[in-house]
Amino acid sequence: MIETVVESIRVSLVTQQRVVILKEVEGERHLPIWIGSYEAEAIAMELQGVSAARPLPYDLMKTVIGDLGGTVERILVTDLNEEIYYARIVVQQGERAVEIDSRPSDAIALAVRAQVPILVEEAVMERAGVTLDGDGDGDRDEGATPAAVEADRERSKEAAGPEDEKLSVFRDFINTLDFEDFDRKRGSNK
Repeated sequence: MIETVVESIRVSLVTQQRVVILKEVEGERHLPIWIGSYEAEAIAMELQGVSAARPLPYDLMKTVIGDLGGTVERILVTDLNEEIYYARIVVQQGERAVEIDSRPSDAIALAVRAQVPILVEEAVMERAGVTLDGDGDGDRDEGATPAAVEADRERSKEAAGPEDEKLSVFRDFINTLDFEDFDRKRGSNK
């Protein structure tokens, strides 16, 4: 399992869809996971230290687990099948560890509240992870000509299986993001 952190939540200006970007703690790969707007806002609020007037479902989940004598230990992103990610919430209750099936967005919203590790299965990161700094597959080389970028994309499609081809929408979206702009905005909020 690969430990990750929530690096950012992005919004597509074209489709208004949200994506949470998980980044490897000990590496440079990023894992984009499409999520709903409500879940994106719940994660962002916690990361920015903004409290809701009333408890959100993830606050409620954390409270219920704690009041029943359990603690959230970690979140696992365990699988990717037909463009759907699968996650598990690991709760420790006394001597017993309980794994609860969850959508990744809900599990991540709980993880940021409980301040627990978010672990990604290596096979999931291998299939859907992208490198954004120019060193790996799925990167956009800002200095490359459009023809070179298209040639790289075609070579990737030829080498990819049907599942990888479906994941290309994630890579295309990630390659359109301006992370320097995000860093500037993050710096101005501190």
